[in-house]
Amino acid sequence: MATLKEILTRRPVAATIRLTVPASGAKPAPPVGPALGQYRLNLMAFCKDFNARTQKYKSETPMAVTITAFTDNTFEFSVKSPSVSWYLKKAAGIESGSSRPSHVTASTITVKHVYEIAKIKQSDPFCQYMSLESISKSIIGTANSMGIKVQKELD
Repeated sequence: MATLKEILTRRPVAATIRLTVPASGAKPAPPVGPALGQYRLNLMAFCKDFNARTQKYKSETPMAVTITAFTDNTFEFSVKSPSVSWYLKKAAGIESGSSRPSHVTASTITVKHVYEIAKIKQSDPFCQYMSLESISKSIIGTANSMGIKVQKELD
């Protein structure tokens, strides 16, 4: 429960902005510029902070970022790791999933690939309290819906 002091010192939120930005590739051009500009936020400060936080990832890795804009023209943001479908496509070596998932197999991956993706996703703020087993089951479900078959070992 929040204390009275915390409640009184909260800043009013103007908006919550969700973007997908390439790692180390935030520029004040679209899509970042117009999204932040309409709330009069400092574009260069966001770009520098975002690029510093995401420099450990390969460039062009799509990063989901949630920006909370406050009414006093300040902001906070949190960066999530790339989506599970992006990791699955990279592991399978395909551009897109199957157009008919339960009928046509787009590619095949191993349980080891699923485990490695689950370890990466466990560092996400929303998944940090989930077990590796439950994250892996979710990843296998996503793979099945994309037409990617999960095997114990590749033949």
